[in-house]
Amino acid sequence: MNNIKDEFIGIYKENISRQGSDKLLEWILKTDFFTAPASTKFHCACESGLVMHSVSVFNTLMEKHFDETSDNIESFAICALLHDLCKAQFYKTSTRNVKNEETGQWEKVPYYTIEDSFPYGHGEKSVFLIERFMRLKIDEAMAIRWHMGGFDDGGGYSISQAYDKYPLAVKLHLADLESTYLREKGTSNIRK
Repeated sequence: MNNIKDEFIGIYKENISRQGSDKLLEWILKTDFFTAPASTKFHCACESGLVMHSVSVFNTLMEKHFDETSDNIESFAICALLHDLCKAQFYKTSTRNVKNEETGQWEKVPYYTIEDSFPYGHGEKSVFLIERFMRLKIDEAMAIRWHMGGFDDGGGYSISQAYDKYPLAVKLHLADLESTYLREKGTSNIRK
């Protein structure tokens, strides 16, 4: 596998065989998922950052939290690879003027903006998009819905209940945090 897109597809096809998963992958391939950033200016704010982050979360989840006796690799792959599916068709590239410190001249530089045509929330939007093609198990839906933890809108007592009842939700949240804040440092510059 020579690039991150191939790595994602390889992990997906090797581990996810649920009914509808092939149609979901076909749809993903028609979106900007493999070229989109993962954020506008934080982690993986670069071309293909979203797929880089998704693979990073899968690797972290498997390395740190997979227990062969109690966990299901298909569930781990679904949750890690698709938790941020809501970010497909979400970012747009624009330009802004920035003063070049060396020359003193103003230059147009690219940056990412958000253009959310379906403002349904974060985790719940990913769950919705996945379930258009493939049914999720309850623990998978909970994990994807609550993967942002306290960084997402709402929650209150519900997030605590979800984490208490569904260990996969806690594991995905931890893997997402570690990938974002520890493993993906230095991937926050837009690349064209």
